[in-house]
Amino acid sequence: MAVPLTRISWTVLKKNQFQYKQFLTTSSSNCFPRYKHTYSQEQKPRYLGKTVRNALLYTVFVSGFGYILYKWKDDYQNRFRNLKDSVFTIHAKAVSWDGGNNNNRNRYNFIADVVEVSAPAVVYIEIQNNRRLDFYTGKPFNISNGSGFIVEADGLILTNAHVVTTKPNTTVKVRLNDGSMYTGTVEDIDVHSDLATVRINKTNLPVMKLGSSSNLRPGEFVVAIGSPLALSNTITSGVISSVNRHSEELGLFNKQMAYIQTDAAITFGNSGGPLVNLNGEAIGINAMKVTSGISFAIPIDHAKEFLKKAELRRKGKGARSASETRKTQYIGVTMLSLTPDLFYELQKKLKGIPHNIRHGVVIYKVLVGSPAHIGGLQAGDIITHVNDEPVVSSATIYKAMETCKILRMTVIRGMEVLHLRIEPEET
Repeated sequence: MAVPLTRISWTVLKKNQFQYKQFLTTSSSNCFPRYKHTYSQEQKPRYLGKTVRNALLYTVFVSGFGYILYKWKDDYQNRFRNLKDSVFTIHAKAVSWDGGNNNNRNRYNFIADVVEVSAPAVVYIEIQNNRRLDFYTGKPFNISNGSGFIVEADGLILTNAHVVTTKPNTTVKVRLNDGSMYTGTVEDIDVHSDLATVRINKTNLPVMKLGSSSNLRPGEFVVAIGSPLALSNTITSGVISSVNRHSEELGLFNKQMAYIQTDAAITFGNSGGPLVNLNGEAIGINAMKVTSGISFAIPIDHAKEFLKKAELRRKGKGARSASETRKTQYIGVTMLSLTPDLFYELQKKLKGIPHNIRHGVVIYKVLVGSPAHIGGLQAGDIITHVNDEPVVSSATIYKAMETCKILRMTVIRGMEVLHLRIEPEET
């Protein structure tokens, strides 16, 4: 393209040489008046020839530069477009589904990891009445059941006292994670703290790691493992709602104990099972569920103290206190004192509870064949008076059991008000 442009420029200059010369001469003379008379006739052609050459040179340069721009414009447009796309385009990271380290199922199923470590040490416990046989199976009648977990490889199991509360003519049966069944012996029991140990004749058992409940935080993830309805290793999960729920608020077993509150579901069969943190360590013993989202567990630090005292007694280095050696009265219930807040929650969720009631205890569980069961108490009943005394907390019931041989109770069951008579037994 540059060659044709050059030829055209040269042809134009040839045809109009006189006019260009005249124009250049006039322009030069006008621009430089001081020098217009100093040029001789011989110098004029030389000057005009140089001017023409410069004009041709400029023409060639401009033509070549225009050709280059025309030739490369597409290439520069593509380069600029690629640069813009590389700067402003966001690329998503590819997700691998090859089952390797990037597999989300393996990376984020931390609950399954906890269960895999902890579940082998969890056991199912049931109490059988040797005097009663099940009509369908012909086996001893099951009057109570719960859970526990192995704390020593030689067969020592920790559970709740209300799961294995001893009665005459009963047998404790323990089913391990592999399905094998053993007969257990209750070694130590503390009704006030609701803790007990059971031993089976089996060694080399998987042991649950015991953590610490002193450094727990509200909001921490926990897993409850147990055997509701005899279904071994049922898993529920949630978070810790409170780490210091005092028994005075709840009317629970031990006044010196602060319970762990969690929203992980704890049902009847979960009682005695472990409440486990994400390290696979037991940080509590599941005790009871009050209502949906409100369950309680005994701190593992308190259970450690109970295990130490039990070991000293087994070795003969510790003596039982008077409260531990004397016989206690037993009616076979698990109960919870009703605070104003709990009353309000129950009145919202359960129909038939009178709004004018401000005190009492709710029956959480009744053991089959116990004095309470024989006397007509049922789970969900609210005891408002015992021997004509207002029931302020569960301590009122315990005090009446120690001083009276017969308990006359005023009970609210739905829309009914019942009067029941219960005779405690000694254990």
